[in-house]
Amino acid sequence: MATQLVRGMGSFFKNCACARQNRCAHPYAIRYRDAAGRQREETGYATQQSALDRLTKVYEEKRTTPRAQAVLKGEIGKQRFRHYASTWLTRQRHYAPGSVRSVTQVLNGQILPVLESRRMNTFTATVVDDFIMSMEERSVGLAAQQNAFDTLKKILLDARRRGGITEDPFEGVIPPEYIPRKITIPTLDEIHALKAVSSDGLRLVIDLMSGCGLRNGEAYAANLERMVADDVYRITEQIEGKTRERAPLKHRKFGEFRETPMPWTVRESLLRYEKEHDADANGYLLRTQRSSHWAHTTLEYQWGAAKKRAGITKRLTTYSLRHFFASNCLARGIPITDVAEWMGHRNINMTFKIYRHLMPASIGRAAKLLNEGL
Repeated sequence: MATQLVRGMGSFFKNCACARQNRCAHPYAIRYRDAAGRQREETGYATQQSALDRLTKVYEEKRTTPRAQAVLKGEIGKQRFRHYASTWLTRQRHYAPGSVRSVTQVLNGQILPVLESRRMNTFTATVVDDFIMSMEERSVGLAAQQNAFDTLKKILLDARRRGGITEDPFEGVIPPEYIPRKITIPTLDEIHALKAVSSDGLRLVIDLMSGCGLRNGEAYAANLERMVADDVYRITEQIEGKTRERAPLKHRKFGEFRETPMPWTVRESLLRYEKEHDADANGYLLRTQRSSHWAHTTLEYQWGAAKKRAGITKRLTTYSLRHFFASNCLARGIPITDVAEWMGHRNINMTFKIYRHLMPASIGRAAKLLNEGL
């Protein structure tokens, strides 16, 4: 009896009538269809593995023939957007759980209601323009528009790379541009006031975010092993804020990292916390009575309580600490390109949009320096 493998790969079997074919000495045979679609049969394979190896080789050869590639491209082009988007998302194995949730939310909220039934090979620049206009007509916010556009672009360009779309569906398309609203930056006095009434754990998070520019989840993963030099902190992972599970950095895969300057105050904060509370077996510092890692709920509760005790009514969130880090860097003349890298921004354009106004008199300062050189 034949055993079926991957669809299109074929099957292997024995032609004998032995009761226990897996132990008899008769050879294996294989059956498959060649690149032209004709059924073939071969025999004489001493072991099951040798038969499988031959089927695998034939299958790979078929997939690399021009005809097979053309069939694959045609199949991609005929797929509906909903199906292709779903398979695309499952292939993004480097996405953290939070990223998967965000993309799923964007797909379900903005993209699928408009494009789910469209075939992939029918996407053109006009279709993309109409999609942007539909979001404008529905009064979708600019931030949500940009997220939806970025997600759609990733999916469609992936389909084009794989041959399912022949023309560039973004040629000439003007993307929605989100201009971040004015940010709120805490003063140094406010940071000190918050630290004075915080728990030891929250104080460490405040130092890591305001001093090194870490994101919330990156601060949850605080670990002395990340102090790769007296003045350098290596950020290798984050703790996913809902599941409390380890996850790769945003925009990166597991094993990738970035490094940021570590001020003396942050170094002392890490060492002091470890001395007073000890790290777990893997070196992680921040945990709760019921969990091995912090989560967003832990931070939100402690942050709200600290703000109340410190008497701060200004609209400050924990993310405001990242803004403080950026403003502190730029106020001291550190290049914005370095700041973007340390903060983990994938696109420096976003860094410019948010923090360009914090750069102190760039043109005037440049004119003075150029004058000195003349």
